[in-house]
Parts: sequence; structure tokens; C-alpha cells
Amino acid sequence: MAFMKVKPYITRDGSIIRELVHPDHSGARNQSLAEATIPPDTETLLHRHGESEEIYHVTAGRGAMTLGGEIFDIGVGDSVLIPPGTPHKVKNTGDADLVILCCCAPAYSHDDTELL
Repeated sequence: MAFMKVKPYITRDGSIIRELVHPDHSGARNQSLAEATIPPDTETLLHRHGESEEIYHVTAGRGAMTLGGEIFDIGVGDSVLIPPGTPHKVKNTGDADLVILCCCAPAYSHDDTELL
């Protein structure tokens, strides 16, 4: 499957996601990789995942990451580890799309996403 053909959808936290690799449609068994797009002047909803550990890697744009009780700037080349159960959200602080690769293990599930 060519990842360019993957159709985007909106997750529970409000980001625009393309699931590049996911057990529902690829050979992956224990993880998923998605590309999230957060348009300028928008942010995701504060949320957490009870089971999934996430890694965010910024490929375009800039933003502010809320992780637990911290808020810090993120930009191209930055990676952030999000342990299970940690509240988090991302705000686009730039004038172009903020694009983030999101790796989840176990794989992303709407049922594992709790809005706060």
C-alpha cells in the first residue's frame, strides 16, 4: 500500500491523521505510525492514552507541546516521548501546518483516547 493513498481522518483529539502503518490495514502487529497535521492557529484537545506509549517527531512547522505539567516549544527535528497516562496536546504556533509523525505502541485506538 502506498502511504500517499491513505485517506486522512479526524481523531478524538481533533488532529488530522493519516494512518501510514496500522494493524487494521498493514502487516504491523504491535504498533502504528501516523502523520498528524495541525493547521495554523489550531490545537489538539488535551487527552491521554491509558495503554499506548507515543513518540512524536516533528517534520514541518512549529508549535507548543503540553506534556503533563510542562509546556515547551517544538519544531522540525524534535522528538517527544509521551508515556502512557500522560496528559498532552499540541498547539500550532506558526503560520504553516505543523506536521508530526506519531508512533504508538500498542497501536492507536480511539478507545484508548481519553479527552480531558
